[in-house]
Order: sequence, then C-alpha cells, then structure tokens
Amino acid sequence: MKQFTEAPRPPGAEGPVRKLFVENMKPYADKITYDGLGSVIAQQGSTGPRIMVDAHMDELGAIVRHIRPDGYISVQMLGYWLPQALGDQRWVIIGSKGSVLGITELWDAHVAPHEAGHPATPSEYFLDVGARNAADVTALGISPGDPIVPLSEFAILPNQRYLAKAWDDRVGCIAMIEAMRRLKGQPHPNQIFYTATIQEEGSIEMRGATTSAHIINPDIGIALEIGITNDTPGNKPESALEVLGGGPGIMLYSFSEYPNRNFVHFVQQVAAENHIPLQYDFVQGFGDDAGAIKLNAAGVPVTTLLVPSRSTHTHNGIIDRADFDRTVDLLVALLQRLDASTVARIKSFESEM
Repeated sequence: MKQFTEAPRPPGAEGPVRKLFVENMKPYADKITYDGLGSVIAQQGSTGPRIMVDAHMDELGAIVRHIRPDGYISVQMLGYWLPQALGDQRWVIIGSKGSVLGITELWDAHVAPHEAGHPATPSEYFLDVGARNAADVTALGISPGDPIVPLSEFAILPNQRYLAKAWDDRVGCIAMIEAMRRLKGQPHPNQIFYTATIQEEGSIEMRGATTSAHIINPDIGIALEIGITNDTPGNKPESALEVLGGGPGIMLYSFSEYPNRNFVHFVQQVAAENHIPLQYDFVQGFGDDAGAIKLNAAGVPVTTLLVPSRSTHTHNGIIDRADFDRTVDLLVALLQRLDASTVARIKSFESEM
C-alpha cells in the first residue's frame, strides 16, 4: 500500500504505477497486454465468460501551465479538487532533471482580501519552488506540461486505519492484485481480465476504461473504487451513506452509472452467504469507469464495489484495513461464482428482478 499510494502519477503520466502493477501481477497472470493508451490488462483463465475487473491507476494532480517571470508556476488542476484542499500544500513537480518540491502559494492571513468579514478563496493557484525568476525554474528542469502530484507519506493510524494520498484509486489496484494472488491456482469458471486503466480523473469519457473494454469485450464489468463516507462532523445526513469500518460498499446511483439490477441482487446474495456486511451509496457527483464499460458494444452489466474512504480528493485520505480485506473477500467470492449460467441470468431481461 505504501508503494502504490506514494507513487507520484496524475492522469496521463501513470508510468511508475503501471510498472508497479505489472511487477506485482506477473507471478499470477497468464498473460499481460496493454491498450493503445497505456492501460494494463492482466488475464487469468482462458475459457468461460469474460469478466472485466477495473481500477484506475491515475490520481488527482496537476500539470505545469506557465512559468512566470517572477519564478512562480501557474498550474492546470487535473480532476475535481475542492479549493479548500489546495492552498499551502506540498507538491512534487516531475521535471526533466527529476522531482522538484514546491508549495502552493497562499495569501498571508494578515493581508488576504476579505469578503463579508471572511478571507476570500483564491481562484488561481501558483507553486513556489524557491525560484527567483523564470531562469531558475528552467534550470531545475521544469517546463510546461510537466506532471504535478501531492506530496504525502503513507502512515498507519490506530485501529488499523491507513492514511495516504491517492486511495482513489490505488486501493482498487491493490485489491485487484490481492484477488489475483488468492485466485492463482484456484478454480474459477471464467476468464478474468484485471484492468488498470489510465486517465479516469477529470475525464468524462473515462478514457482507459473505454479503450480497454473495446479490447476485452467483457460479458460482465466490476469496477473497484473508493466509497464516500459520511461519518465526519458537519456533513448533511443524506450527503452519502457509508461509514468507515462498515464493510465494502456498492454504488446504486451516480452520474455515470445505474447498475444492472440482477447483478446488484447477485452481489447482495453472495455477500450475505459469506457474512460480508454491505453498504450502499448514492452519490450524484460521483462517476467511475463502470460508466464507460457498460456502454461497450451492445451493453455490459456492471457494478462498482467500494472501499470506504474519508477525505477523498485531498492530500490525506483514510481507509480502514478491515473494509479493504472484506472488499477483496467479496470480489473473490463473486469471481468464483460467475459461471456461464449465472452470467446469462444476470444479462437476461426476462429474469430481471
């Protein structure tokens, strides 16, 4: 988890995460291939229904937009950031000469403009790398288009809760690896395509999932994502429905997905039979790769399994290890049960519940 969460790669620059994924999957994969954009597809099995398991490699980040004469760097944010999460934070710029530390410039509290008695929120953000001018920045190997990622170390908190950046969606990548490890040498009645995709964040079309699904042509799609918790002070009760430590979640509604009802009932059945608690979520502002997979070819039944996380899309998110483990338990149980007849029932509208 430390390796994957600390790997610094935003959308379009997923290389180190891709390398980690391939290295960890090689011992368990029958075959590893790539789509034309850089997503990784690791296959287990060669007969039976084609099951696509998906998680995206990229994290929220930014790219260098412009180097100002005074040495400040303007940035283009990638993905959906809250303005409150951006100011006075440490970042890494990945330039031609290596990584460069920077900090988001923030107005001093003593001179910040005030609106209605409260400090105003900046509408633009600039990185300070200690440069005196543009020449200093160029000498550091920084140029427009260079990737920028949050700087945040993995840490273990009490009660087996883990603090890190990039749980969205490195936790899904790690879950795929663990599921593949457990299923190596074990019978499963299908072909499983574990897919680590690129460019999910800030991408309405979910680019890597779209191109990978074209290659795989799945019968069933399972996306792995972070879940949105609502167990912190100040949130509205109906903002989200998951809590940390409550077990895996399943997304029942988001702007990109309304899951197949037969598939949802199947997940509920398998969870109950394995005594795995299941949380439900409805988040209108949430979208994920399942939304692209479902539109492949004539249409694909999909669902999204969730590892609950606090403070998503920030430098510091928190997950519960037990939630992660139970999510993998559920994923493995599903993969062991998705045989041809079960997939046919899920895909049949004559048997829709």
